[in-house]
Amino acid sequence: MKKNIKFCLLITILVLAGSACNKGYLDKGPLSGPSNESFFSSQDELVLAVNGIYTAMVISPTDAMPFNTTIDAATDINWDRNTSGLQILGKGSQDSNNDYALSLWSSFYKLIARCNFILDNISKVKDKTTPEIYARSVAEARFGRAFAYQNLIELYGGVPLVTKVLSLNEAQIPRNTKEEVLNFVLTELDEAAKDLPITYGTADVGRATRGAALAFKARAALFNGKWDIAAAAAKAVMDLNTYSLHTNFGDLFTYNGQSSKEIILALQYLKTAKRTHSVPRNLLSRNGQGTANKVPSQSLVDAFECTDGLTIDKSPLYNPAKPFANRDPRLAFTVALPGSVYFNYQFETHKDSLKCWNYNTNPATRIDNQDAIHAYASFTGYCWRKYVDLTDKVDVSNSELNIILIRYAEVLLTYAEAKIEGNQIDASVYDAINAVRQRPSVNMPAIPSGLSQSELRSIVHKERLYELAMEGVRLFDIRRWKIAEQVMTGPFYGRIPKGLLATAPVIDANGIAKYDNVPNKADMRVIETRLFNVNRDYLWPIPNIEIVTNPKLTQNPGY
Repeated sequence: MKKNIKFCLLITILVLAGSACNKGYLDKGPLSGPSNESFFSSQDELVLAVNGIYTAMVISPTDAMPFNTTIDAATDINWDRNTSGLQILGKGSQDSNNDYALSLWSSFYKLIARCNFILDNISKVKDKTTPEIYARSVAEARFGRAFAYQNLIELYGGVPLVTKVLSLNEAQIPRNTKEEVLNFVLTELDEAAKDLPITYGTADVGRATRGAALAFKARAALFNGKWDIAAAAAKAVMDLNTYSLHTNFGDLFTYNGQSSKEIILALQYLKTAKRTHSVPRNLLSRNGQGTANKVPSQSLVDAFECTDGLTIDKSPLYNPAKPFANRDPRLAFTVALPGSVYFNYQFETHKDSLKCWNYNTNPATRIDNQDAIHAYASFTGYCWRKYVDLTDKVDVSNSELNIILIRYAEVLLTYAEAKIEGNQIDASVYDAINAVRQRPSVNMPAIPSGLSQSELRSIVHKERLYELAMEGVRLFDIRRWKIAEQVMTGPFYGRIPKGLLATAPVIDANGIAKYDNVPNKADMRVIETRLFNVNRDYLWPIPNIEIVTNPKLTQNPGY
């Protein structure tokens, strides 16, 4: 759909400009949008409006990066170097004026407003469209609205459930409960799935499919402990026989992987439509023309197992002098590690490594190593690899690499976790986990049979960490597992600037590294010290401007 949807973006934005012009809840678009009498008048106008749903799903609260590539910086595995609302959320010092939280709230309600406008007016063109386009358009609008609400309830808890264009007299409404909104989301995704195609032709790749609706239903149910619903929805995706795991894990996040059958839904980008993002610039090293703005933690690096399937504190394959050898290949696919080649440069962040190799020349040449000497080189000593592709070397600030919203590996892990938590453990649970662990480019050992529920729970928690880091689900995982107060309290560590850990830290059942046993722990770089208020921080604040303009809204506890 890179040409179909994106060619129409400017027209769509002009047509629906009124639905996305203000941040306040009372000004959510339909109040000042197109005239109900003039819109819609044709199938073409309907398609343009529906294309606008996908435009509105591209939500970039900071640094011209889609929200699912930044939100992990509010967790234990990632850090935002900017003095920003996102950094404040990670540190645990946010208030109700946090700009990142406000941006997401506002953007999701703008998406809801756009979907409501379509659903309120679509009947005007029922006789002017084909039955297929009409039904699909309704389903796409319902999908987009459910997508927005699913994210809102995970971030803020119960929110106002708005299902139509509101008049000024109707605009002040209270919050619904989280359960009410969740039930709405699950029902909407069910209804959308009935009329969404299983696949599209090349021109429409990027639209929501039946698999996307079912996959997001599985995610929403899993996040809220609806084990039977989550397992059934995930199984329905599996039974479509449309998706499969990509052979090369690293390729998934490059231009080579954009057409992979593992990708269920991705945000679409295209330079000729002037729709790009700056993910590479923010993730890349200083030598690689980046700003090392979002960087992974030492604890994430230490979480990955060795190739024998044991954590680094238990595996005989782990050597503290060569800490990145014999590790789960997903570590090197996910994180740029010291000693590796990254964006055609030798990547080394040891502070005494003043020179490095530049492989962009033939033969390679020695250059000043900005990743060791630059004041704003990676503060943790690591960078992210996902969504960094040499194709973008000519302009790292304007990438058109698609950004994955959900993929098949997550569905398999959702299925496994839901079955484990529902205590319905059978061979299919092992099959789902092992399929993810044993794709050819990863090839980790299969988990043994006969494990207990708690042992399998530990495995699936760690698998989600290894598989989905920097893809926007970590915040929701640490919240629903009730481990946020453990992992978001205390120092956020980077590597030792001029050395390595003397021994492996202790790795707990969730894959969390504990460094109290490490003799040279004091040499580790403390990037920041974080706080977590268990009575407050499992939810973000409702933006203060919304409370002020809508007296019927109540604030989350502690804000």
